Amino acid sequence: MTSMMYAIIGLLIGVAIGGYIAYVRAISRRAQLDDSLKQQAQAEAQVVRESAQQDAGRLRAEAERVRQDATRLYQEAELREKQSLKERDAVLTETARERESLRAERAETKRDREELKREIERLNRRAEQLDARGLKLDALEERLERDHRRIEEELASVAERARAADMRLFEVASLSPEQARELILGKLDAELEEEKALRVRAAIDRANVEGKRRAQAIIAQAIQRSASETSAAMSVSVVPIPSDAMKGRIIGREGRNIRAFEALTGVDLIIDDTPEAVILSSFNPIRREVAKHVLEGLVADGRIHPTRIEEMVHKAQDDMKAFIHSQGEDAAIEAGVVGLKPGLLQLLGRMYFRTSYGQNVLKHSVQVAHLTGILGAELGLDVSMARRAGLLHDVGKSIDREIEGTHVDIGVSLARRFGEGPEVTDAIAHHHDPENGETLYSVLVAAADAISAARPGARREELESYIKRLEQLEVIATSFPGVSQAYAIQAGREVRVIVQPEKVTDAQATLLAREIAGRIEQDMEYPGQVQVTVVREQRAVEYAK
Repeated sequence: MTSMMYAIIGLLIGVAIGGYIAYVRAISRRAQLDDSLKQQAQAEAQVVRESAQQDAGRLRAEAERVRQDATRLYQEAELREKQSLKERDAVLTETARERESLRAERAETKRDREELKREIERLNRRAEQLDARGLKLDALEERLERDHRRIEEELASVAERARAADMRLFEVASLSPEQARELILGKLDAELEEEKALRVRAAIDRANVEGKRRAQAIIAQAIQRSASETSAAMSVSVVPIPSDAMKGRIIGREGRNIRAFEALTGVDLIIDDTPEAVILSSFNPIRREVAKHVLEGLVADGRIHPTRIEEMVHKAQDDMKAFIHSQGEDAAIEAGVVGLKPGLLQLLGRMYFRTSYGQNVLKHSVQVAHLTGILGAELGLDVSMARRAGLLHDVGKSIDREIEGTHVDIGVSLARRFGEGPEVTDAIAHHHDPENGETLYSVLVAAADAISAARPGARREELESYIKRLEQLEVIATSFPGVSQAYAIQAGREVRVIVQPEKVTDAQATLLAREIAGRIEQDMEYPGQVQVTVVREQRAVEYAK
């Protein structure tokens, strides 16, 4: 068993040794084979390298040739591109020049077309005018032809009658031809004079009818284009107060506040059962407006006493002057009148507080300015001058209650003082009697004045007569010496007269009241009674420094 094992082991060892020897031989043969293959590969590689070098040289030559061809082609292409760009630029330049030329030709063609269109329109208008004129000429020619035939017929008739008359005269009166001719001519002259008079009268009648129709059309158009308010001015103002307790403060202790208020403003202050309101009554709108501002300021301020009332009255009077001037400027702008002097603007503003038969004079004047402008435009006159004359035609009413004279005379004097032209002065002087005026503007202003005043509701006779009665009361009172101010209050039932204390004593004040009452009884007619109250206040003022 052991020997067999040893035999097997020896066999295995022999096999291993034989295998190792075979492996070594195989490796040796492989190395030899690898060397042979390497040499063969190197030889082949050398052949391939040489072939590759030859191919590379050939390829380099070919590439150089291709590069040269490409360079030549690129240069040729670049040259062709430059040539193409030059040609394109030339084409674009030529195209732009042609486009500009076409644009200029198109503009010229458009101008020519417009000019041709205008010329065609002008020729069409001219043709229409010529057609209309031709129609008129045809109608005139027909009328002349008819007149010519009629005249020839009349002449033939006259000649026939003349021959018949000659024969009759020769036969009956045995007149000579010269005598018969004179007799017939005298008869014909009489007949022709009568016919001429009839024709002239007919022409005058036609002209009057046409003129009246045309005037009515112009006035109707002016009225249609002018619209304004028709409400009349009132003589009272209502001032709201925060509570009825304020009424006691307005009256003051023993009525001193209300007496001071009425004496300084000349306005009747009515405090009754009307809730949260007091009433100011005066026929003079400026006084009433000043009193309204004073009372509103006192109520807002809360300090109500005679000194404060006097301060507020002075301030309100200054504010009223500025307001009056602004009203004059606004009226001039609304009427389209420029270049008025400040003095005239102030007078126009005063007309805002002036009424005529209940109609506001400033609004009336603005409306008259619009109407005269429209009428002047229809008649081909100076529209600005017509408006100016219409606006200023009643300027005398702004101060006619302060100086003597009619508002016409006062207005003429004011217009001359402020350098207005003769057309405006003539219109002011004759707007109530245009037949005596020297220009057409006086006729236009008179017509516009009548149109404005004749509108329904524009004026009220009752209010005007009432205001005139109150004005007359104040005029009578201020006509006495020593009287500084006079106010008609209580709807004309009382005249409050303020005298100068250095000129009128207490005893003279009583006598003055009696004299004023006597003058009122003598010069006026009025219902009821008029109370004359003379107020004499002696005031001493000193300042502590």
